[in-house]
Amino acid sequence: MTRHICLHGAESTGKSTLAPRLALQLGGLVVPEYGRTYAEANGTDLDEIDLLAIFDGHLAATRKAMAQRPEWLVSDTDPLMTQAWAIMLLGRRLLEIDHWDDVADLYLVPAMDLPWQEDGTRLFGSELAREQFMEVAIAELERRRLNWAWVEGAGDARLQSALAAIAAADLE
Repeated sequence: MTRHICLHGAESTGKSTLAPRLALQLGGLVVPEYGRTYAEANGTDLDEIDLLAIFDGHLAATRKAMAQRPEWLVSDTDPLMTQAWAIMLLGRRLLEIDHWDDVADLYLVPAMDLPWQEDGTRLFGSELAREQFMEVAIAELERRRLNWAWVEGAGDARLQSALAAIAAADLE
């Protein structure tokens, strides 16, 4: 059975750096952040059609990875982050994502303890906007009563924090 970990939370918190490091430590596969790939190809002026395309991209990438039956799967975000984007950008939830229920076993939320880094796909760089985005992201986890934990520190400390959270969740 595959144990599924998902990185979740505000932009520029190290999710895309942490995902492959975590997968390497666990001996698992990574599902890259589909939203980033989409935004790099199509821009960041996202509407409902774009967000639903990102949702579909997440699902397809996750199905492809799960078909390999890995022991561990680490997702660099999932549709719940796309829902957070919908709330931030459109001011409303997307029904298709509300009906989605193939959630991860554990969500790791990296704290906003790393400096903001612009990469051309990020929209919420002010301190206030980052805090609001993080609140919306956490609210998605809380609304569904999902298992989640904070991850803190930089570099190896962040990786160790993630591994400790996984151990504490007793997914083995």
